[in-house]
Amino acid sequence: MGASAAISVRIDLSRIRQNLADIRRLTGVPIIAVVKADAYGLGIERVLPVLADGVEGFCVFSVAEAAAARIWERTGKPSLALGPGAGEDAEEYLKHHVRPAAWDVGRAGALRAAGPVLSVDTGMQRFACPAGQIEAVLEAGECREAFTHATTLARVARLVERVGHHELKLHAAGSSLLAEPEARLDAVRPGLALYAGAVRASTRLVEERKSDGPVGYTGFAVARHGVILAGYSNGLRPGPCLINGRKSRVIEVGMQSAFVETGGGDRVGDGVVLLGDGLSEMEVAGDWKVSPQEVLMRLCAGGMREYHAE
Repeated sequence: MGASAAISVRIDLSRIRQNLADIRRLTGVPIIAVVKADAYGLGIERVLPVLADGVEGFCVFSVAEAAAARIWERTGKPSLALGPGAGEDAEEYLKHHVRPAAWDVGRAGALRAAGPVLSVDTGMQRFACPAGQIEAVLEAGECREAFTHATTLARVARLVERVGHHELKLHAAGSSLLAEPEARLDAVRPGLALYAGAVRASTRLVEERKSDGPVGYTGFAVARHGVILAGYSNGLRPGPCLINGRKSRVIEVGMQSAFVETGGGDRVGDGVVLLGDGLSEMEVAGDWKVSPQEVLMRLCAGGMREYHAE
């Protein structure tokens, strides 16, 4: 996806800081902040300093992510790598103060010196240890910590049932389970909850007119329409938007431009908000039929990022 100067992506660092404070107040347990995939597209370089003082550590997908962002050097906080990487060895993890997730005996044994964390399969069925292999993996890796990817309380309960009799630090709750006391265990791993409401993606009308018959490739029909310089090369899909504070829609999306429905008072140069100003990630995601995480990734990558501390 190509970034375009016609799309403005404003990231409110103070909102991330407030989200973190709210999570700390709500949960009362240590926080392992998920910053994988460039902090969900918001920019890990700018997000790390905002989170560093309020978290126990960070979650990345691979040791390479932690190394590239210099997480340990910049924050003094360790990371947990949730997935595999290329050419892994224990020394690489130790060098960057990253603990690897382990889900089979071979991996746990090979990375034992780096202090692997047992990833328990409670339903995700990806990079996770089946119930029947848990004891062997714990022994091979000398694991002192275990986690699971939980989207329901049933999965949290499964984690506790399978490894709760061991003296392990346990964590299961991502953003969707923060409000559930039973899910908090010894730590929580928020991602989306840290970034919700922090992004405003907007552009401007470059054309606006009364429609004259069927419009666009699909021949849609509206009374008036406008054009914005954002398309599927910028991650955009048909869905909700705001024009002059009024709810409207992105109707049809092309490669580098899109049609929006306009009203009689809209003019060339007026702002079109694709995310933010009350239009939430959840609302856009529901319309796009994707996850809110994907909405953030798509729209943050689709424009030029600007950061604001207040």
